[in-house]
Amino acid sequence: MKKILLYCCFFFLNGSVVAQEMIGIALNPPDTNRGLPVMKALLHRASARQFDTTDLNLQDLSDLLWAANGINRPESGKRTAPSALNAQDIDVYIFMKQGVYLYDAASHFLQPVRKGNQRQLFAGRNPGDPIAPVICVLVSDISRFTRGEESNRLVWAAEDAGIVSQNISLFCAAVGLDTRPRAGMPLEKIRELLNLKESQHPMLNQPVCNKPTR
Repeated sequence: MKKILLYCCFFFLNGSVVAQEMIGIALNPPDTNRGLPVMKALLHRASARQFDTTDLNLQDLSDLLWAANGINRPESGKRTAPSALNAQDIDVYIFMKQGVYLYDAASHFLQPVRKGNQRQLFAGRNPGDPIAPVICVLVSDISRFTRGEESNRLVWAAEDAGIVSQNISLFCAAVGLDTRPRAGMPLEKIRELLNLKESQHPMLNQPVCNKPTR
């Protein structure tokens, strides 16, 4: 009897430890039939001024990341967003309340990076303002460009980040989410938090949220 009790205690204690560990998130297959036509999405594209704090559902998160920079041609590994020299230099990091993740386009999966809510790094001028449940941070690794001076690579990085950002904006407009591309962020803190290499440069951040209920 004592052995059974000890085993049960170990099981529940061990289970609670495992539950506290940060694990990856398997994303749903993208729903490519949803959303407005592209011209209607352009009509509705706008930058949000305030952010709703309710969590995004898994399908919205899955579709958002695929639209941002997912693989749309599996036979070649090419993306929804073009990149200079097909370098695929943009990585999308996702900041959520439970932690920070890196989007793995090849497996359509969120890889854990850092446990804990780090979204306060992106608070606006008023720290008390609501923070979006998902913040996409676009990071370019300029070492993936096969040629060019550093100055050229940084220009290409900015262009590539802009394309991914527009994908996010159009997706949000098409499915009724709110977003806003932003350049302002504490670069050195983000570099340290994400343990970025010298060749990796945070380019933009983009909060994404549900539209607030009226």
